[in-house]
Amino acid sequence: MLKIDIHTHILPKTWPNLREKYGYGGFVSLDHHKCGCARMMVDEKFFREIDHNCWDPKVRLKDCEQHKVDVQVLSTVPVMFNYWAKPRDTLDLSKYLNDHIAGIVNDHPKRFIGLGTLPMQAPDLAIKELERCVNDIGLAGVQIGSHINDWNLDHEQLFPIFEAAQDLGAAVFVHPWDMMAKEKMPKYWLPWLVGMPAESSLAICSMIFGGVLQRLPKLKIAFAHGGGSFPATIGRIEHGFNVRPDLCAVDCPVNPRDFLKQIYLDSLVHDPLALKYLVDLMGPDNIALGTDYPFPLGELSPGKLIEESHFTDDIKAKLLHGSALNWLGLTKEQFL
Repeated sequence: MLKIDIHTHILPKTWPNLREKYGYGGFVSLDHHKCGCARMMVDEKFFREIDHNCWDPKVRLKDCEQHKVDVQVLSTVPVMFNYWAKPRDTLDLSKYLNDHIAGIVNDHPKRFIGLGTLPMQAPDLAIKELERCVNDIGLAGVQIGSHINDWNLDHEQLFPIFEAAQDLGAAVFVHPWDMMAKEKMPKYWLPWLVGMPAESSLAICSMIFGGVLQRLPKLKIAFAHGGGSFPATIGRIEHGFNVRPDLCAVDCPVNPRDFLKQIYLDSLVHDPLALKYLVDLMGPDNIALGTDYPFPLGELSPGKLIEESHFTDDIKAKLLHGSALNWLGLTKEQFL
């Protein structure tokens, strides 16, 4: 059965010294301190260690063979969004990252699909780069963050980007980043365990309550990590809408539950009961395999949770590739 993983991250093996290039700090660099490993550094401060499967397509393809993953959707690591930087510098780096992904897709068109990154803090620049990604270098869409600096995804300046994505038929993948209240939970990896799920819910609720999804019913948008805490709290969210419309329904009069069929979620929930609930809530046409490869908080055996479930083969097919193809606007035959 065809297996498409919509949530994987990749980086170039090297890139220019961005502090020297742009004249200020805060950017990520790679320190290849030993064979097959590199440290991601921010201004000489350690951020994360990565292995060569994060930059080497050959190693990545070997992992895919081992886990019987036919196609990976590639996107950058969210720390590379750099929405805080000067817009022209973020655009320049975005082009570098996007061209890198496009090159890998071009070399392996049946094994990889690409998503770009955008200077979302500058909507005019973001739209131009979105158009270049889709029309010129063959990417299927873009990955964006769960918020853009101080803007939630319902901010009026971001709407033209989403409108352009709908017009282009571009897939949009929303990934949590720069987790809320991280200064309140420095221990126990809590920004990733607590903050990330909350970020995804923030993004979904912002787009629902802000009327973005109502105004753009054909926008092809997916959210990472199984939608975070949103699916488990949809009852509370709907109840709040019903009992306090004066606070919740100020920009969109439609019940939040009515938008469940309009969005996609990846399957990265790590729990068979949670996956069953997700499919029951959203329907199998709205859930697609996503693993967060190659990072340890991802699904370490891609597709195992779906394959070992009690779902019918028809539902498994939708989860493993059907929903992904619909979201991406592609066909199964393109990868056979």
